[in-house]
Amino acid sequence: MQNPTSSLKRRDFLYQLGTGLGSIALTDLLSGTGLAASNQHNGLPAAGSYIPKAKSCIFLMMEGGPSHIDTFDPKPKLQQLHAKEFVRDDKMLSAMATGKRYYVQSPFDFIKAGQSGADMCNLWENLAGVADDLCFYRGCQVDSVNHPTAMYQMNSGSRFSGDPAMGSWITYGLGSQNQNLPGFIVLPESNHPQGGPANWGNGFLPASFQGTPLRPKGMPILDLKPPAGITREHQQSNLNLLNQLNQQHAATHPDHAELKARMDSYELAFRMQLEVPGILDIEDEDQSTKDLYGIGQSHCNEVGRKCLLARRLVEKGVRFVQLYAGNWDSHNFIKKSHGKLIRSVDQPIAALIKDLKNRGMLDETLIVWCGEFGRTPDNGLRGGGTSYGRDHNPKAMTVWMAGGGVKAGHTIGATDETGSEAIDTVHHVRDLHITILKLMGLDDNKLTFYHGGRFKQLSQFGGLPINELIA
Repeated sequence: MQNPTSSLKRRDFLYQLGTGLGSIALTDLLSGTGLAASNQHNGLPAAGSYIPKAKSCIFLMMEGGPSHIDTFDPKPKLQQLHAKEFVRDDKMLSAMATGKRYYVQSPFDFIKAGQSGADMCNLWENLAGVADDLCFYRGCQVDSVNHPTAMYQMNSGSRFSGDPAMGSWITYGLGSQNQNLPGFIVLPESNHPQGGPANWGNGFLPASFQGTPLRPKGMPILDLKPPAGITREHQQSNLNLLNQLNQQHAATHPDHAELKARMDSYELAFRMQLEVPGILDIEDEDQSTKDLYGIGQSHCNEVGRKCLLARRLVEKGVRFVQLYAGNWDSHNFIKKSHGKLIRSVDQPIAALIKDLKNRGMLDETLIVWCGEFGRTPDNGLRGGGTSYGRDHNPKAMTVWMAGGGVKAGHTIGATDETGSEAIDTVHHVRDLHITILKLMGLDDNKLTFYHGGRFKQLSQFGGLPINELIA
């Protein structure tokens, strides 16, 4: 005979896989079972002794690997080397290591933006206006040249699926600021990123801490509205009857906390039907705000809507919002592809920073921009025109951060003269993760979960915060 507790846990897992309102409600209620639940009244971070600089995080994931050389890390040396044969160094890792390869100069011009003189490709017309709010980091390195494994590592610290996402760790450690909303929300594209939903999975943490993806088209959350003809009075009456029956059942399982949470989730879902639609509907924003984000402009409307929604979510207390903007994998035609992609995100992301700042929220909101790796200074194409592109490079990339206690108006770290490898303030991505946790008030060495015979953590095996990034 099956253990009834084990059977229920399997049903809970299946229940969490959907994006319906009831699933989200249960996820939010169960989030009170983590570290935050035992520390919610002491005024201290749930899993550490750091004073938090940020209450929430918006993680802008540029899936595919944007080229640092063509965005924020100019390399004049490549103008001298352009189209010359590239001799592979053993230190240089490339996704396309066979055959002859040739150096590729950037097709873009660069400017010095803001009083800080930040290096930016001249296509960043709007982001240049907030350059002094940004902290650029050029020393980050990862381990993989493959998209799925690199995505997993950037999101969860591990190159393999099955570990908790960063947003899961943060909500496990801090809990939710709004009991009527999930603590970890994902804004994906129509096509899931490389590696799929495991990028925002809860891994070995309780299922309540997985990310809640909002559908990019149609109704963001299924079952948000009651069926036609069903009034709130009908729903409340049904809930009262269901609660009475469940109370009788719960009396035979007095120590089953998850059963109690499931019962309470129906009432929470009932309340969410009033609050959630207003948050997800951005049409009530004034026209000047919509114009700021580029909503209605074909080239940036999609990202603009997601950036505005991200602001609304953190404004209502969501801890971690991850926004995906993909297709940065430019192995050729980088001028055309990166040019289009930069235009699609430039105005919305700059607007997000301006909007948060105008509302007095930037200091308590950490924004992170990155891909899963950088790009090489070379590729295998010989010839002219616009066909040049770049391959995958785990040893050099640019990450920038804003708000939330970072050192605004600074560029930290450096890559070599061709952008092949980071050479100054070099840190593995695990240290970037530890830094993000620290800015949120969490200590990676204390934010642990016992699984598989040991206490596990986001960094996998520990590391150090990159203090140069912290104000």
